[in-house]
Amino acid sequence: MEMTTCLWFNGRAREAANFYSSIFPNSSVSDNWIAPTDTPGNQQGEEIVVNFKIFGQNFIGLNGGPQFPHSEAISFQIPCADQAEIDKFWDLLTADGGQESQCGWLKDKFGISWQVTSPEMMNYLGGPDAEGSQRATKAMLEMKKIDLAAMKSAYLGN
Repeated sequence: MEMTTCLWFNGRAREAANFYSSIFPNSSVSDNWIAPTDTPGNQQGEEIVVNFKIFGQNFIGLNGGPQFPHSEAISFQIPCADQAEIDKFWDLLTADGGQESQCGWLKDKFGISWQVTSPEMMNYLGGPDAEGSQRATKAMLEMKKIDLAAMKSAYLGN
């Protein structure tokens, strides 16, 4: 049994599925469901559901209408290998109407929240030097996009 995440969209499920599958590895768009009759959110013949994968995880894009907008209460964390990967995903996800937040958080053009982070951050935020961890945390709190070199420098006291 596999768990599937359902993301509610206001008519942009196909666009979102195509976008995500084009930028994330091990991602694809599979099948869909067309309304066989009028439903509360769709008219007969409209696409209701798009099934897709991101990083090999199952998602459903549901064209449900404007009733339930996305919020930061749910976000997806991208564990980037290095600064180049952070920069790549940050730039792709903030393009065309995305919004930067702080500490590696952003909203993409569909309103989905992402945390563009790296496991390397824990070397500084949770490292053995308590004062270094405090400095690294303070540095991170001033960032929008994560800057691993700046966090490391803060941790080391440079």
